[in-house]
Amino acid sequence: MALVTTKEMFEKAYAGGYAIGAFNVNNMEIVQAITDAAAATRSPVILQASAGARKYANSIYLVKLVEAAVALHPEIPMALHLDHGADFAVCKDCIDSGFTSVMIDYSSHSFEENVEESRKVAEYAHKYGVVVEAELGTLAGVEDEVSVESDKAMYTDPNQVEEFVKSTGVDSLAIAIGTSHGAFKFKPGQNPKLRLDILEEVSRRLPGFPIVLHGSSSVPQEYVKIINANGGALKDAIGIPEEQLREAAKGAVCKINIDSDLRLGMTAGIREHFIAHPEHFDPRQYLTDGRKYVQDIVEHKIIHVLGSDNTI
Repeated sequence: MALVTTKEMFEKAYAGGYAIGAFNVNNMEIVQAITDAAAATRSPVILQASAGARKYANSIYLVKLVEAAVALHPEIPMALHLDHGADFAVCKDCIDSGFTSVMIDYSSHSFEENVEESRKVAEYAHKYGVVVEAELGTLAGVEDEVSVESDKAMYTDPNQVEEFVKSTGVDSLAIAIGTSHGAFKFKPGQNPKLRLDILEEVSRRLPGFPIVLHGSSSVPQEYVKIINANGGALKDAIGIPEEQLREAAKGAVCKINIDSDLRLGMTAGIREHFIAHPEHFDPRQYLTDGRKYVQDIVEHKIIHVLGSDNTI
């Protein structure tokens, strides 16, 4: 099986009451961990690259790594997605280089500018069979090239979604209902609560249309503790409650983005390895441990949060 788009994935997810995991990739070990987890759980998967990932690894490397994963796991439907494409030029470059899905994120601009840029991307992408995600509303938090102060974040206005989708022709819509980018989303004592009422209203206005949640890492505390117990100094933080994400996945949410949790798992495995084996200097030794934790996290998300296991 070659790389696929998310179109059929989302149709099945919407009908089945589950979501597809969109996991950010930066290097070979992370690609291996995600796709091995998808194979172990028989789940479709989206591998996505941010601006930071493309700057670090180069899009060509990322495309070839994902193509290798497809060759090793031909039974697993895999899409390669651009995360937070800044403008038409970035999206075009990724479409031309082999991505099967792109996100145009013009959500920080005016509604009219967002419509125009998203429409332009959709028109170009559809010529090549590539699907397009856009965003309405703005998430707070910091992750790679995305940085939004909490007082600048905005929930998605359900009154705008029908006009936006009709005017742009995009294939899925990322909405803001209380998720947040990065590992330091909320402080201890806060009670993160997704605005499922907004999700419900958006779903009513866009029946059958795939909805996306960004910034959905849950910051698993077991990995934070491993990091801090082995020389790390992460501040207290909590993420999005997994039970709320599972509730969203039962409805219109067909794609849930997860990045920070994978970084925590990789870092936990590497730090733990160095303390246990201070004599080691072979990257294959400590990266193997980091990769194992990332795979464990992805398998957990697929089974207990996304509900997409055994769906292929």
